[in-house]
This record gives sequence, structure tokens and C-alpha cells, in this order.
Amino acid sequence: MLRNEKDKSRKGLSLVISKRLISVFSPLLQHGFSVITTEGTNIKEFLCYHLGFSPEYLNERIQSILLNGKPVDNPDRATLEDGSTLALSASMPGLVGATLRRESILASFRSTITHKEKNKTKDGRPARVTLKLFNLVMKESGPHLLKQGIIVEKDELIGLLKNQPSSFWEGCKEIYLNGENIIPDELLEKIESEGEWIFLQVISPEES
Repeated sequence: MLRNEKDKSRKGLSLVISKRLISVFSPLLQHGFSVITTEGTNIKEFLCYHLGFSPEYLNERIQSILLNGKPVDNPDRATLEDGSTLALSASMPGLVGATLRRESILASFRSTITHKEKNKTKDGRPARVTLKLFNLVMKESGPHLLKQGIIVEKDELIGLLKNQPSSFWEGCKEIYLNGENIIPDELLEKIESEGEWIFLQVISPEES
């Protein structure tokens, strides 16, 4: 069952699925999904206080942070604005991985592309941030973020669901769209009538 009545009445799509099916949603996590935050929030605040990452996880596991394609060494100082794209990765192999690593001894080789923060102030406006997860960060943090709920492009979600075999739908224990309990055969048609973006929540009872 969904965790509480609030989850059932929430706008968007909520799925209760078997734990083995969580990886089906990996393409959405890699390609990028949206999270709403406050403009001017720094990356550490965003990850630790908004999304629930522990400071230890940020420091020890997330070795590469790219903000709008530029490596970030200090997540305390780099801030987000509406339209920002943030990519997170654990340690990557090879010279490229070593160069992109936070505070790497090879950071001087990328000095021209390293993110440099400009003086900005928080103004409290909402900001839509695109978040991308890779390798171990995706595997370890994906289920947590999916349980919280993410915002995805409707067409991308439809494309993903259309390609799922019958075994996926057999593993869907409950499906709620805008609070209405529906069956798999109705889902794709009903999603088509939604807007360009859709809130997606994926819950596995084994993870609860």
C-alpha cells in the first residue's frame, strides 16, 4: 500500500512496485529529471537539506559534480538558479575521471572549465533544476529520490512505460493517477491527457 493518504491524493503518477523493478526507471534518472528548489540555494543545501543526502554521502561518495557542464570543487559555494543542470557521479575511472574529481590534484588541468561562482543573493523565487545521476550514485540514491517523487517529461515517461513487458505490469501492485486507483490497461491513455510534465513517485514496499 502507499505510505499514507496524502500520497494517494497527490497530483501525478504514483506506482507501488516490486523492488526488482526499480532499475526500470534508471533511464529517467540518467537523462535528467526536474526538482523544484529556491533560487540561490547552494548545492550542498540542495542535496542535503532538500533531497535528504547525508553530508557524509556527499563528501565521500559523490566525487564528481557538474553544474551546467562545469566541474564544481566546492558545493558550499556553487549556487543554483532556474534552469540549472546538476550532474552527480561517484568516482569515474581513467584520467578524465581523475581530472573531474572534486578537489583533484589534477584540477589545474581543467581550470578554464571549472565552475566559478559569481556573487548572487537568494531572492526566494522557485527554481526548476534538472538533476542527472550516474553510476553508483544513481544505483544507491535513485530509489530514495523516486520514493520522494521526481518531475519528468510526460513523453519520456510514456516512451519508457510503453516498452515494458507484461512482467513489469505484473509487478505493479498499485497504480494511482491524480489520486485515482487505475489498472495498467488504462494508464497510458490517461497519462496522454496530462500536461507536458508529470510528477512521478515510485515506491517499493521492500524499501519502506
